[in-house]
Amino acid sequence: MLRGHMDRPSTEMNVVCAVGATLCAVPLASVLETMRPLPIEPLAGMPPFVLGVSIVRGAATPVVSTAELLGLDSSPQAPRFVLLSLHERRAVMTVDAVLGVRVLDPGAIGRLPPLLEEVGAGVLERLGTLDGRLLAVLRAAKVVPPEVWESLPHGRA
Repeated sequence: MLRGHMDRPSTEMNVVCAVGATLCAVPLASVLETMRPLPIEPLAGMPPFVLGVSIVRGAATPVVSTAELLGLDSSPQAPRFVLLSLHERRAVMTVDAVLGVRVLDPGAIGRLPPLLEEVGAGVLERLGTLDGRLLAVLRAAKVVPPEVWESLPHGRA
């Protein structure tokens, strides 16, 4: 169960985002900020889920299409960027909407499906080769089933 973020320690806080009809929870500790999308410069030779790079806060930052990574229909540019901290580096994941910050009940975390559960091994291998820390952050993200989301209080995050 998810609860208001003041009820639990920050290590359990998650940014809940929509990617198409899929809701995902990304650990807040890995999220630096959410923002409107910035221009993306395509890069040759990248897998389809890497849209290119964007200049975020003065630094060239890789942009990953979360929809493409998950094999979902996606628009050319999702309406929101989620800037991720990868220790000394950063990356952006694109999402359709940021729904708020919620805390996952510790008992529910293990029962929620991983965000990358349906992603093929070849995609995971390519992602890991490009950036192991990004793969680790995305592996920590969870899918929030609609029935779990509907059971939540939707007050201010």
